[in-house]
Amino acid sequence: MNYIEKMFGLEGKNVVITGGAGVIAGTLAEALVRAGAKVCLWGRGTNHPVADAVKKVADASGKPAMVFGVTVDTGVEEDVRKAIAETEKLMGPPNVLINGAGGNKGKAPFVDLDVNLFNEIVDMNILAGLVIPTKHMASYWIGRGIKGSIINMTSMASYIPLSGTWAYGAAKSATLNLTMATAKEFAPYGIRVNAVAPGFFIGHQNKALLIKNEATGELTERGKAVIGHTPFGRFGNHDELAGATIFLISDAASGFVTGVSLPVDGGYLVHNI
Repeated sequence: MNYIEKMFGLEGKNVVITGGAGVIAGTLAEALVRAGAKVCLWGRGTNHPVADAVKKVADASGKPAMVFGVTVDTGVEEDVRKAIAETEKLMGPPNVLINGAGGNKGKAPFVDLDVNLFNEIVDMNILAGLVIPTKHMASYWIGRGIKGSIINMTSMASYIPLSGTWAYGAAKSATLNLTMATAKEFAPYGIRVNAVAPGFFIGHQNKALLIKNEATGELTERGKAVIGHTPFGRFGNHDELAGATIFLISDAASGFVTGVSLPVDGGYLVHNI
């Protein structure tokens, strides 16, 4: 095994990725499998079946024996407990959790916000997207003496408000706060908690908000504003999130790193005028 393999190889890592049917989850899963990890995709399967996501990763990586899937609603505590047990049977004890579930629905002036929708988005990003899976996975690890690693998905909205996405911004700022708070609480157990903060990447949920015409590549006004605020002048490619994630999972590379949120944003957060 050469130096790079020792530093960044993920053999022995059993990774759970929530929001497993999403574009980012699939890209990360393929990268982690290629790096030597086993991956179990968790998803509700409502709009995008988990089995389809598993097959896509298996075909792309060429390692079908290393990727698994569990249908689960991470907003339901009993479902998460059962999913952990099912995952253990499929690939062995999980020792990495990537909280990838979440997202946003639309935008509106604050005075016109839909309170019921606000609650739904907060629940999706905070409870289902972080609190419930983290609670039960951390409890599982502590009870078994597993020194696990958690990676949350923060956002540009964790640092700077985005206009019109009130619930999403509130939830993602809370995700950053909870990343730091749980890192402190779990450190005595050898459990690390970090985050990756993607800039603007095109996915299932934000495509219509940012792109007016896929055939021509014409952007919406929102899309143009995002590009204008991003020094690299483009959206991110999903595989550009892989390196940061592998770094944060690898004990050799980041074993003394906890409580941080690593932006992968094309310079969005350092834009100035």
